[in-house]
Amino acid sequence: MKLAAVAAGGAIGASLRYVAAALTHAVMGDDFPYGTLMVNVLGSLVIGYLLVLLPEAEDQVPVMRLLLVTGILGGFTTYSAFSIETLQLVQDGHLTRAGVNIALTLVFCFIAVWTGYLLGKGLHVRG
Repeated sequence: MKLAAVAAGGAIGASLRYVAAALTHAVMGDDFPYGTLMVNVLGSLVIGYLLVLLPEAEDQVPVMRLLLVTGILGGFTTYSAFSIETLQLVQDGHLTRAGVNIALTLVFCFIAVWTGYLLGKGLHVRG
């Protein structure tokens, strides 16, 4: 059951990432890896929120957490694409863009996961 949840979630997340990144590149252009940055920041926000919503200790939560966090959001976010795109920027001589990509990804993803966590805490306390 757990493996099936991760596998199904991964297929959904990877498909969503492909569509979201393609749409982002179509709108913003391909001179910077905007699509990967966007999916990583958005995924971090949602993961932070779900950390509060789906605590590990509850009985029914483990499979849902595996489906949503490990599967869907693990497939949606992508460190490997971030790494490859940053390497490509370096190889193409765009060192400033590569540095900006690294900085934006680290800072925005941290802020996003923290914001999601705080939102989850705020909504969980009220609900």
